[in-house]
Amino acid sequence: MRRLSIVFLLALAVSYSSNGQSKILPEQIQIKTALLPVPEANNPDTMVYGYNKEGELIVIREGSGNLVCLADDPMREGISVACYSKKLEPFMKRGRELKAEGKDAMEIRGIRGKEIDEGKLDMPKEPSMMYVYYGSDEDYNSSTGELANGKFRYVIYTPFATTESTGLPDKPHAKGMPWLMDPGTHRAHIMVGPN
Repeated sequence: MRRLSIVFLLALAVSYSSNGQSKILPEQIQIKTALLPVPEANNPDTMVYGYNKEGELIVIREGSGNLVCLADDPMREGISVACYSKKLEPFMKRGRELKAEGKDAMEIRGIRGKEIDEGKLDMPKEPSMMYVYYGSDEDYNSSTGELANGKFRYVIYTPFATTESTGLPDKPHAKGMPWLMDPGTHRAHIMVGPN
């Protein structure tokens, strides 16, 4: 009986590990899902990062357009894809590099801030857009790349903007209204949440 239990647990462990590997979707489905937040006109030339069979984030479609999109992370619960201005790519790429080195969110924030202050990391001076589209695993069709009941969140990076310079509050007073997060910092951005 004990031997049977051990065999069952080993089979279950192998099943879970192989199931985790099968979460990596075909590139065309990753691309289709990653492009969900993008305005229609930008789709053909949008660069897309997705996941290879080893679970590494790589460029799965080159693009010369104004936006860069990130496919859904198959190891995280729920579906969440984002597209952002190509001008934000050095900032976003540096964040991914630091995360890969094992840095936590606060360390990444501090390092990128210091590098921006020192002129080592470019951050756009003008406002730069990011579109986020997210929803539940239950509402996602992994065969078609479509997400039902998804919600949008819009983020407009405005480095070093303040509540005084924008007229925006630093927290929302009503659902879906714009507000300024991280005012006065390199990460200052206008948040517009789902309605």
